[in-house]
Amino acid sequence: MLSATRHRMAALALGVCFILPAQAKNQPYGEIANMQARHIATVFPGRMTGTPAEMLSADYIRQQFADMGYQSDIRSFHSRYIYTSRNKTKNWHNVTGSTVIAAHEGHAAQQIIIIAHLDTYAPMSDADIDNNLGGLTLQGMDDNAAGLGVMLELAERMKNVPTKYGIRFVATSGEEEGKLGAENILKRMSAEEKKNTLLVINLDNLIVGDKLYFNSGQSTPGTVRKLTRDRALAIARNQGVYATSNPGGNPAHPKGTACCSDGEVFDKAGIPVLYVEATNWTLGKKDGYQQRAKSKAFPDGTSWHDIRLDNQQHIDSALPQRIEHRSRDVVKVMLPLVKELAKANKA
Repeated sequence: MLSATRHRMAALALGVCFILPAQAKNQPYGEIANMQARHIATVFPGRMTGTPAEMLSADYIRQQFADMGYQSDIRSFHSRYIYTSRNKTKNWHNVTGSTVIAAHEGHAAQQIIIIAHLDTYAPMSDADIDNNLGGLTLQGMDDNAAGLGVMLELAERMKNVPTKYGIRFVATSGEEEGKLGAENILKRMSAEEKKNTLLVINLDNLIVGDKLYFNSGQSTPGTVRKLTRDRALAIARNQGVYATSNPGGNPAHPKGTACCSDGEVFDKAGIPVLYVEATNWTLGKKDGYQQRAKSKAFPDGTSWHDIRLDNQQHIDSALPQRIEHRSRDVVKVMLPLVKELAKANKA
């Protein structure tokens, strides 16, 4: 009997050379993603786990999936995180998160999960509040409305495409408090469902970073990396999209790998992961956390969680057309890749 890893590699390999032309759509690539990201960021700012804004955004995303014809629902989960006060007192803060799941059914048991977190950063200390990090006015355009926008465009373009393998679109909550929603998703998966999960594609922070990266999970086998990360890079070259992978300047993050978002939960469970992100792995500590060179517009080289920087007005001013162009580039790569891996029209 094939091991779970060999099972995944064999299944993915069967469809790797098969590319379909993109479905005929009135909208150019990235237009749906751009519109959705802007809507989510501006209509639902402050999408902190357990808040009304988070619940409203989850219901909006569920309705978008339903309008496309997907079976979609919201799964609530209970969790908590530590809040540190000004006097260094630490207290547990209980939250109830809302994760949205939509199903594109395939004709086989195997599935691919496409995941993007819907929540924005919740201040975890009085110091966070003093530093304008998180809160009710944080739009979270880069982190992570843009990831949701790309996921929704992929769902729209895949809705009438028959596939052999199922696709699960998952908008998680609680990522900013420690990947709580992803942990809950993994906890609910049966052993059989874990074995049948060929790949988790993690969409996060797609806009502000200098470069578009495709990286693998650290536990993802080499053969699967070739079929996913390396194939994404090849499609990018064919589409005229500049993309790269982590050069491995930090020993804690080996060449071609990434970490530290929802995908890490599945990586640690031995499920293959493809991270799609925009940052700059050659700067700072070379750990992916510095997104770009320091500048007047981005003094620390990041927009992480800052209400003044991670919003559409600032990004449009500092990086004109970046939201539109990066949304387009990611969709141009991910749509053919997802069709290949899910074995579109080979149902």
